[in-house]
Amino acid sequence: MISFIVPAHNEEAWVGRCADAIRGAMAMVGDPYEVLVVDDASTDATGEVARQHGAEVIRVEHRQISATRNAGARMAHGEILFFVDADTLVDAPVIRSALHSLREGAVGGGSIPRFDGWTPLWFRLVYPCLVGGMRLLRFSPSGACLFCTNSAFKAAGGFDEIYYAAEDALFAAALRRQGRFVVIAEQVVTSGRKLRDHSFLSLAGMLMRLFFRGSSGLRDRRGLDYWYAPARGKTK
Repeated sequence: MISFIVPAHNEEAWVGRCADAIRGAMAMVGDPYEVLVVDDASTDATGEVARQHGAEVIRVEHRQISATRNAGARMAHGEILFFVDADTLVDAPVIRSALHSLREGAVGGGSIPRFDGWTPLWFRLVYPCLVGGMRLLRFSPSGACLFCTNSAFKAAGGFDEIYYAAEDALFAAALRRQGRFVVIAEQVVTSGRKLRDHSFLSLAGMLMRLFFRGSSGLRDRRGLDYWYAPARGKTK
């Protein structure tokens, strides 16, 4: 059994597409699976849309991505866990590559995303260099799509709920301590809306504040607008 855990907050526009992509991919892969959408304090129709698209919905009130992912993992029945963001689309090649890596002895891994729609020029210039470095260092850059065995998840302690951001990088580091971590060549598609909603200067300012505050800056939502502020035209 493969468990797809989809954390979601106010994702009515994307969560159905996410669930449909998983279902379409798994129809080609052929393994038994479940889709668990963890609806974290949504004020829109996220949960209803997820159910309409065949997902099991778990309602939580955390407003914290690490706790939301952990809540889904606790309810999962699969020996293999995929953590897929609600604004991310996976396909059969991604899943097959991940499963092959796990069956060859890896404990976990990730997929480097490519972003949908228009993205700012500065990002288009910088991102290819980042991708090259990520592949070289076997570093997964985001939690858009992470996967691992359930046993490795438990051994790593899950996502650290002290933190409100960067929990995906910390989780990947914890998995590396359990065994081989891979970054597969196949890419998922994820929403580029945050890059469109936040200017280069606002992102640079946020990173500078985090640099000076250190890990304490990741321990509450204040100043983490990139992750927790609503998209333009939406409410929290």
